[in-house]
Amino acid sequence: MEQLIVALGWAGLYGPMALGAIGSVIGCAIAGQAAIGALLETESGHGRFIGLTAMPSSQSVYGIVVMFSLQRPVTDDTAPGLFAVGILAGVALLLSAVYQGSCCASAINSAKSKPEIFGLSIAPAAIVEGFGVFAFIFALVIGGDIPQQ
Repeated sequence: MEQLIVALGWAGLYGPMALGAIGSVIGCAIAGQAAIGALLETESGHGRFIGLTAMPSSQSVYGIVVMFSLQRPVTDDTAPGLFAVGILAGVALLLSAVYQGSCCASAINSAKSKPEIFGLSIAPAAIVEGFGVFAFIFALVIGGDIPQQ
């Protein structure tokens, strides 16, 4: 049982980075597919579509920072906290990135028909990013209470 607890601690330690990266991959792919379609249907403005596809990648960065902030010995005492903070923050980052990619795809699809709404159309993606930031800050604050030993 002790080995399982320690293994879960290790999963929590590296979970934010891995789950954030998985979400970023999916989110960037969703937005990227919409951008590729928009490139075929528009004559200009391609740079902003391609730039928007990178927006979900920020959750990978948040996950890396959380992972480094949780760096401490994985023991029976620290493992439950590392698991809870790391995995829950990682899942939040994953979902934030995926749904942000969907918001970016919608922005691209609407802006290709009506370019003047591009700025407004990215607002939902920025709001979803905010929830990723909340999870990031939560993990940093709560993770600081896990003993360093």
